[in-house]
Amino acid sequence: MKAKVYITPKAGILDPQGVTIERSLPALGFEGVHNVRVGKYIELELPAGDGAAEAVDQMCQKLLANPIIEDFEFELVPE
Repeated sequence: MKAKVYITPKAGILDPQGVTIERSLPALGFEGVHNVRVGKYIELELPAGDGAAEAVDQMCQKLLANPIIEDFEFELVPE
């Protein structure tokens, strides 16, 4: 089974990469883009089973994301 994990800064947390991208886009001709947030995408392969969702949730809370400043969501994809 594959897990796809998406991690982004929580609302209200400064995102300097997002700010840099947002400021640079008009110079490339892309006007009107707002609230750019840069995050992480992580793919994991793990054994299929009833505990897969709980395992991925625990991985995110303990290692992959910083729950104080980041939100995460994930999806499980059977292979």
